[in-house]
Amino acid sequence: MAHVKIKKARKSYGDVEIFQGLDLDIEDGTFVVLLGPSGCGKSTLLRMIAGLETITSGEILIGDRLVNNIHPKDRDIAMVFQNYALYAHMNVFDNMAFSMTLKNIPIEEIRKKVDWAASILNLTKLLDRFPRQLSGGQRQRVAMGRAIVRDPSVFLFDEPLSNLDAKLRVQMRTEIKELHQRLKTTTIYVTHDQIEAMTMADVIVVMRDGVIQQKGSPLEIYDRPETRAVAEFVGSPMINILNSKVIKNNGKLEAKLIDGTCLSMPDNINSTDGENILFGVRPEHLKMSENGRIKALVKAIEPTGPETHIYCDVAGQEVCFTSNERTFIKRGETVNLEPVVSYVHIFDSLSGKRIN
Repeated sequence: MAHVKIKKARKSYGDVEIFQGLDLDIEDGTFVVLLGPSGCGKSTLLRMIAGLETITSGEILIGDRLVNNIHPKDRDIAMVFQNYALYAHMNVFDNMAFSMTLKNIPIEEIRKKVDWAASILNLTKLLDRFPRQLSGGQRQRVAMGRAIVRDPSVFLFDEPLSNLDAKLRVQMRTEIKELHQRLKTTTIYVTHDQIEAMTMADVIVVMRDGVIQQKGSPLEIYDRPETRAVAEFVGSPMINILNSKVIKNNGKLEAKLIDGTCLSMPDNINSTDGENILFGVRPEHLKMSENGRIKALVKAIEPTGPETHIYCDVAGQEVCFTSNERTFIKRGETVNLEPVVSYVHIFDSLSGKRIN
């Protein structure tokens, strides 16, 4: 196992700069997810750690060793790719044993390691099969097994579940997390899927446009997003963001919406009268109430089984709220909504940063 440190990393392709001095510290033994939309730089960062992309300037350390100029095979890492990258002409055993065979490790030791990894990943009965005879989930297990037998200091996963169907993704999420808990190897996992990030990570690093927006535990990221970008990317359905202005009413600050509706804000908000803000509230923290101050026109209803998502129009802005009960609301109706004040998020309208 090893910690990973990235110091003042820059990466550019000609005149296009991907990173402009990125810093990231990944503690030994943690499961870290790099999360963000396509084009945010998360896969490029992973490939820089692996040595598949050169670093323009800065430092990458694995353990206490600077690896900027060290070949990928000598970095003591193992990578699992999105497309499995299995050798079609080799059976499962040979695919998993390939890296050890290249190092001329004795066959007895190879078989021992492959059998151990196969038992962990439930592949023991499949060792004689070829990739074409396996399902997508089984192929991904083989790719993971090939990484495990190397006994690396760091595991790197590049969106490994994106080619699987929904049911298999859920199953593989659990298996990868259980694998990490068993091996305790430092793991860096790239995904754009926030559900994968929330359910698997010890630490989430949210990225946007080559910049780390926030680093923290899944619940820290969800409950206290530091920017509007983080708040909107993490959470489904997406957080509601309403353009507002701060007003003082009887000595207390309130958020005045476009249509004149005034809503309570948390007591600890450091804002001033007349300031333009973004009033954020997640769908599960908007409640129907007879005395609710938000008048919302129902536009669409999405039942999911355990809950229902109701999309509404509020003064020209889309608002979503969820209900855990069976609802008889119909499209075209007007409902009254009230936010749970303790769960409200306030952001600066220009910078998008959280106002505390």
